[in-house]
Amino acid sequence: MEVEETGETRTSCTAMLETHSIPGKKRKQDPDPVVRIVEDEEEDEEDEMMSDQMGDSEEPSNKRVKPVVKSNSLTGVLTPVKTPALKRIGQSISRSISFRTEARPLPPAPLRSRSKASSYPRRRNSQCWSDTVESHDLTAKEIKRQEVIYELTQGERQLIDDLSLVKKVYYEPMLTLDIMTKSELGQIFGTLDSLIPLHQDLLGRLDRLRGSGKTIGQVGPTLMNWFPCLEAYVIYCRNQVGAKALLDQKKQEKKVERFLRLCQESSFSRKLDLWNFLDLPRSRLVKYPLLLKEIQKCTPPEHPDEDSLPDALELVQSIVAEVNKNTGEAECQFYRQGLVYLEDGQRLQEIQLSRYLYCHGELKNNKGQRLHVFLFELALVLTRPGEDRERGQVFHVYRQPLPNALINLEEIPDGEPGGGGTFRGAFTGGNDKVKNFFRVSSRGRSKFHPYSLQANDSFSRQQWITCLRQAIVQSRDRSAQTSQSQLSLHADPALYHIAQLSLNSDTEMADHTCR
Repeated sequence: MEVEETGETRTSCTAMLETHSIPGKKRKQDPDPVVRIVEDEEEDEEDEMMSDQMGDSEEPSNKRVKPVVKSNSLTGVLTPVKTPALKRIGQSISRSISFRTEARPLPPAPLRSRSKASSYPRRRNSQCWSDTVESHDLTAKEIKRQEVIYELTQGERQLIDDLSLVKKVYYEPMLTLDIMTKSELGQIFGTLDSLIPLHQDLLGRLDRLRGSGKTIGQVGPTLMNWFPCLEAYVIYCRNQVGAKALLDQKKQEKKVERFLRLCQESSFSRKLDLWNFLDLPRSRLVKYPLLLKEIQKCTPPEHPDEDSLPDALELVQSIVAEVNKNTGEAECQFYRQGLVYLEDGQRLQEIQLSRYLYCHGELKNNKGQRLHVFLFELALVLTRPGEDRERGQVFHVYRQPLPNALINLEEIPDGEPGGGGTFRGAFTGGNDKVKNFFRVSSRGRSKFHPYSLQANDSFSRQQWITCLRQAIVQSRDRSAQTSQSQLSLHADPALYHIAQLSLNSDTEMADHTCR
């Protein structure tokens, strides 16, 4: 007997630190799959072991339907995403209708006790502060303030639940079942375990501030004293770049893919992939400044928090900026180490000296070939992605890299004829018009050939152009400052004094020369 279920599955990009945009990469929407759930008499022993490990987290059901033994859902095969709430509700309704069509009543049997319900619900409770109090005499502005503080508190509670879930149903079972080695799990999960007591501490402090009327008065000093703990995020977020790459590599193994698919299909995951959970701390970190700004807006004059909230906001913003900086440096180092040079002449000093990436992503050249382009702090590098058995994904440097200070950038208007066979029909579909192109070339005698590059859409092209302009200006300013400092070190003192003058008139220069 087969029960067919039709549902929509949508893919999307997930961030590393919301700090670096990645233009040029955009997933196409997958067609709506038809998912078949087939009854099978054979059970795989490894699936049974995984089910036992996750048994405590399963959500009980009180529907009398004919059991389905094995799920071959395509959900785990497609790229996992954080599905919007309305989308998840629609999928749940679709599944319920589809199963009830073929369901037949079972013989009377005692239902499982509600006390064993899963502690990880399918959807979050969207309760507000005003729903928790029976009556109050607060102004509208103070109500809004309590709502934001309540959102801060509930966000901590939910993050603690999610991090505990990751440890219980992902890390520990994968270690017990030898799905990954302890070293590999350590690289993927990083210092996530140490973040749980950190947020438990803040939650406890906020709960102790709540009075008998379920309101919180002064919150600024508490946050001011706790925010320095967020420096632990520097280590965790720096590790995320390598962790994501290793996780994607391990997903190619059948036992890892099967385990993660079973977890994603279970109720406790809320249809989220493992990486969605691992990225939650970073998402939480960048939300603190936003919450503090909202609390500050709702804080009336002469409130005890009036002086402490600006200081707390400045502190958390500086911590977020430090985390962003360190994560950017780690990302730059990671991709720099993944470059494979075809010749020594490609190893530009500017690549090794770069501390961060402006952006990187997929572009096409004028032949329609897909390239992965990196715009480092000091150099532009065109590459072709590849695989290495030991290193995983690598990037083979394509032609000669170009220092940013030597880049000439040219926008190509949409609809401009290719001319001279520059743009091939391979990517224009036989049309002589072009779209979403820009051209980069060299100002000097570099070996870098001019390239016309095509982005996926107009928005991605504009992102690339903006980043390139910023990189060019900053690199040229840096080169000018370096030249000036070298001149200052080696120039004749008299000439240096002349160079420092304001050359507003020939008379001033003549007077100084005569002296």
